Amino acid sequence: MSGTQERLRRWRLVLGGDGADGTGCELRGQDAAMDGALSALYGGRRPGAADDGGSRTAGLGASAPNVARWLGDIRTYFPTSVVQVMQRDAIDRLGLSALLLEPEMLEAVEADVHLVGTLLSLNKVMPETTKETARAVVRKVVEQLEKRLSSRTRATLTGALDRSARVSRPRHRDIDWDRTIRANLKNYLPEHRTVVPERLIGYGRAAQSVKKDVVLCIDQSGSMAASVVYASVFGAVLASMRAIATRLVVFDTAVADLTDELDDPVDVLFGTQLGGGTDINRALAYCQSQITRPADTVVVLISDLYEGGIRDEMLKRVAAMKASGVQFVALLALSDEGAPAYDREHAAALAALGAPAFACTPDLFPEVMAAAIEKRPLPIPDMAG
Repeated sequence: MSGTQERLRRWRLVLGGDGADGTGCELRGQDAAMDGALSALYGGRRPGAADDGGSRTAGLGASAPNVARWLGDIRTYFPTSVVQVMQRDAIDRLGLSALLLEPEMLEAVEADVHLVGTLLSLNKVMPETTKETARAVVRKVVEQLEKRLSSRTRATLTGALDRSARVSRPRHRDIDWDRTIRANLKNYLPEHRTVVPERLIGYGRAAQSVKKDVVLCIDQSGSMAASVVYASVFGAVLASMRAIATRLVVFDTAVADLTDELDDPVDVLFGTQLGGGTDINRALAYCQSQITRPADTVVVLISDLYEGGIRDEMLKRVAAMKASGVQFVALLALSDEGAPAYDREHAAALAALGAPAFACTPDLFPEVMAAAIEKRPLPIPDMAG
């Protein structure tokens, strides 16, 4: 196929074959099947309908067999990343959420974070016959995320904990000789072939004790679905580290402490209830009541900051926590999508208190936590635009 023909083929797939597409390109075989799958979602024919060569006018409809067949088709013709986008579009554009309550449908979909968020939002209306399948889907995604994120998170935070625990006058057995030598190379005496250390670097003796308390305070309103999934996974990873005491709190207009479920993030996720209002002030009041070592505590608020509670009280609580020594981190999202719609006035008010609010990707989160643990400036990404 020539370069010109390939370009026409691609434009034909994009434009959908309307009479005015101008390509004059006829699709055959797998290309025609791909076009049918795209047409069914993006304003096209119902799966199984005859191709009359006309414009895209139909859709998937509400037939479970048709949708299941379409899900199989797109997994055949497109890579996983594209399949996940098309599934998400089908749920958003065509209102197919109800079909996910059927076990056979769940077995046909390509699981990802966004699908998990949709399932969690349907949790309260999900029939018992579907819940076991739904949990299996959620567990598959959670295990993939843990595999991707846990090793780097533990390594990054272990290093941060060690650095935050460094002491300037360590006992002999606690001296970090590699760091001590590097810090004193300027004092090398060539005639004696040795370094004279002016400053010893080491760690405290209570190396295995709890060094930091971390409180994850998560907004479970519907727009925060992906953030809830990632935060639950990170919460479980943090809870597995003996040097960190982790508490996980979720909230809407009420507050739920899910710390006891942290050994299994799937239980955490099914303990949430996506949707409803938001009372950040009430959630922070609860978190504040749980702080016993403010100088060794990191509080992470994950919210779009649309406050339904008492705004001034919320800000006063943040100011009081920071004044007591708490490291306060405000994340507008913990997801790969960047900053969602958020309350810019509240974000500006937090920034004025020294707690800038920003969106954070899962890959950046370990670095953000490490900076908070070490009490150094946070690695805030550029949010221009």
